[in-house]
Amino acid sequence: MSEQSPPEDARTGHPDALPEYAERVLEVAERIPPGRVMTYGDVAEWLEEGGPRQVGRVMALYGSAVPWWRVVRADGALLPGHELSALAHYRAEGTPLKQAGRTAQGHLPRLDMRRARWDGGADAEGHT
Repeated sequence: MSEQSPPEDARTGHPDALPEYAERVLEVAERIPPGRVMTYGDVAEWLEEGGPRQVGRVMALYGSAVPWWRVVRADGALLPGHELSALAHYRAEGTPLKQAGRTAQGHLPRLDMRRARWDGGADAEGHT
């Protein structure tokens, strides 16, 4: 996985237009099935472009229109500032969670990445 910047043409164009790279990231987020997750790095690897930070930036700026809770940190920690909202989504979708240890901040669970991680598998038609 490389941490490259999105291509120059992804940052130009109409000021209200969604950058092409952002559109591609959001399309991947929309493909992730309920109850499953991909890491920021997984999405970048899937697209064969950018890196985890670029995907995270796209999700921070534009991710509210897609199931943002399905694109996560590799360590399974819930997104800071959005923990309770994400947790409600995970519970509603049956996403595998690990109970938090007593030393965990706020005693919030983590995602069980071994069981929740989605690799694109058979449902991944149109992979770039």
